[in-house]
Amino acid sequence: MGISSTCFIPLLFLSLIAGCAARPLYPLPSKLDIHKQPLQTSRPYNLAHRGSNGEFPEETAAAYMRAIEEGADFIETDILASKDGVLICHHDVFLDDTTNIADHKEFADRKRTCMVQGVNTTGFFVVDFTLEELKTLRAKQRYSFRDQQYNGKFPIITFEEYISIALDAQRVVGIYPEMKNPVFINQHVKWADGKKFEDKFVDTLKKYGYKGAYMSKEWLKQPIFIQSFAPTSLVYISNKTDSPKIFLIDDVDILTEDTNQSYSEITSDAYLNYIKEYCVGIGPWKDTVVPVANNYSQTPTDLVARAHALDLQVHPYTYRNEHQFLHFNFLQDPYREYDYWINKIGVDGLFTDFPGSLHNYQELTSPVSKDNRASKLLHKIAVLISSNGKV
Repeated sequence: MGISSTCFIPLLFLSLIAGCAARPLYPLPSKLDIHKQPLQTSRPYNLAHRGSNGEFPEETAAAYMRAIEEGADFIETDILASKDGVLICHHDVFLDDTTNIADHKEFADRKRTCMVQGVNTTGFFVVDFTLEELKTLRAKQRYSFRDQQYNGKFPIITFEEYISIALDAQRVVGIYPEMKNPVFINQHVKWADGKKFEDKFVDTLKKYGYKGAYMSKEWLKQPIFIQSFAPTSLVYISNKTDSPKIFLIDDVDILTEDTNQSYSEITSDAYLNYIKEYCVGIGPWKDTVVPVANNYSQTPTDLVARAHALDLQVHPYTYRNEHQFLHFNFLQDPYREYDYWINKIGVDGLFTDFPGSLHNYQELTSPVSKDNRASKLLHKIAVLISSNGKV
């Protein structure tokens, strides 16, 4: 599908201002009360994993704006905190893999070793840098086999800047923030008012009007899912916000970061019954839902069926278009993978690095709009046939 050159004007604009430290990367949301196309809720959600990060460096304004342009229902992000307590969008607690920190010799002495989820990790940690310092860094693509031309173009953005991008979209776009490594953040960042990471996270959401239970009027106006791998964090904020929450589930051999529970424990019927009181769903790694051997998908587990029996949604992660991520069953075709997970497994949302391809697949197979191009064409053909009196 062709893309007009006008699509890239916002991205070009971003590249021009990215180096300007005297102004914010993205304005706070406008106050214009305009009618927007509502969020689609008739088919599984297209969840832009860290934005359209198959095309642009992850969790940058460019990646999020591109994902919205491509049709994502929600833009997903990871929330951490800077040394001075500002909430930022960044996946890793260290900066080494996705920024140009190695080029900043002035920060060379910040490298150190920290315990992260029971593992000694060496690198440059976000909690050792103020927001002003973090803004001097530039993002780079995580994977070497992806497009590298945007490396060094875009800075780290704040939680508020990310929210602003969603709120200023021309249609209703949901946000899907993760409270990332809350145990680590609370160990290393202290706020003067005595609040902790989870409090600051919820305060920010309230500041921008995010509230309401799943499918409520308030939620449909500003959709949100809150996610975390830390069950205690989700329990804690359940008393502070009624916004829907998703419990993330890691690989089978990884314990939860705060309660040290195993995969078998947190996917048991008893535990799913427990979390349904404060969560609307789970977000498992897809290879735990459908095990893999020799790069072939095996017989699916019953996790999705058991979750659905308890009225819990299932939003697996992460779907990627590249050959090294596609199991042999799908013949190197991401559309075959989407079809399998949506129509055979029956998931309720998919975290994808390529929201444009998922959107295209869903428009081809289950278009939201009844007034799509195909129906228009069929209507024109019918009119022509009728006017000519032919069958």
